[in-house]
Amino acid sequence: MPLQPLTTQIVGSYRKPHWLANHQRMRALDDSWWRPDPEVLDEAKRDAALLAIYDQERAGLALVTDGEAQRAAYDRHFLAGLTGIDTEHLSQAGHSDSEVTTVTRRTEGYEEHDRLTTLRPQITDDITFRASVSVEEVRFLKRHASRPIKATVIGPMSLFFQTVDRFYGDDEAAVLAFAAALNQELAALEAAGADVLQIDEPVFHSRLSLTRRVGKRAIDRMATGIAVPVIVHLCYGYAFVIHDKSPSPTYPEALEILSDCAIAGISLEYEQPGHEPSILRHCGDKHVVLGLLDLGKREAETPDHIAGRLRAALEVVPPERLHPASDCGMWYLPRDLAYAKIRALAEGTAMVR
Repeated sequence: MPLQPLTTQIVGSYRKPHWLANHQRMRALDDSWWRPDPEVLDEAKRDAALLAIYDQERAGLALVTDGEAQRAAYDRHFLAGLTGIDTEHLSQAGHSDSEVTTVTRRTEGYEEHDRLTTLRPQITDDITFRASVSVEEVRFLKRHASRPIKATVIGPMSLFFQTVDRFYGDDEAAVLAFAAALNQELAALEAAGADVLQIDEPVFHSRLSLTRRVGKRAIDRMATGIAVPVIVHLCYGYAFVIHDKSPSPTYPEALEILSDCAIAGISLEYEQPGHEPSILRHCGDKHVVLGLLDLGKREAETPDHIAGRLRAALEVVPPERLHPASDCGMWYLPRDLAYAKIRALAEGTAMVR
């Protein structure tokens, strides 16, 4: 079992260097996110992945990712492996991403990012799995990591809300079609050697009305037949564009719905929203991956702070089911700061251990 007591890890992404990526264009669908010339781009992506693996292992994390260095966005990346999606003729978003606003967004200086976010591919035909877009990423990570590895895949609800539906006319049907297709992506990554798989589902708590109708069915469908531990991550959005996060009133119910799903664990964004240990009771008997690094702060947490927050959480969740992590979205941080944060995470956990 790769999830041993207090398995330290990041959520998924790690520092993506400016020589690799134009951070304002992470939502673009035309490869303009990447800075290197096409003939050296693959080598540059692999070099960035090696740096991410090296930093995580040097810091002492127990479960590592490739930092998602070889993909642009955590979500739109997966559209390329599906049929039924038109990524050339984009449409303005026809629906909101959230029914409840608990965040304050940065606006000045982020106009390009926000404009690209509202331009979305269209669902024009039945959604099916065509080919894995991340299997080579996992194989590369498996070859170069000396520790167990985790791979991340976007969830069906969140990917649905990155598109405009021109085919199904039924939100539930579209979400379940995404779930069935993404299940095959998970299976491919498991076969490639992933020790833990994570489904990223921020929309799960921000669109709770749809979650109540189809959320459990969608997660269970996506996780069907997967033998390695599957974790579902719920976040509030990237600190890159969100400087203040208040605890969401829908978060507890979303956690309870996930606690009834056929998955191993739940990953919480915990530090920047300022959640307290009582919220962990809504996770039932699942493994809890606990975000203890506030990525909106431009200074590293201290090991003592990590240890204190972790000890408080252990009053609710036993150590065999509690796993210290970052909040999500480390890709935009300076490398020295990103490393200092994950080093503090490992050192604070060692104090508690």
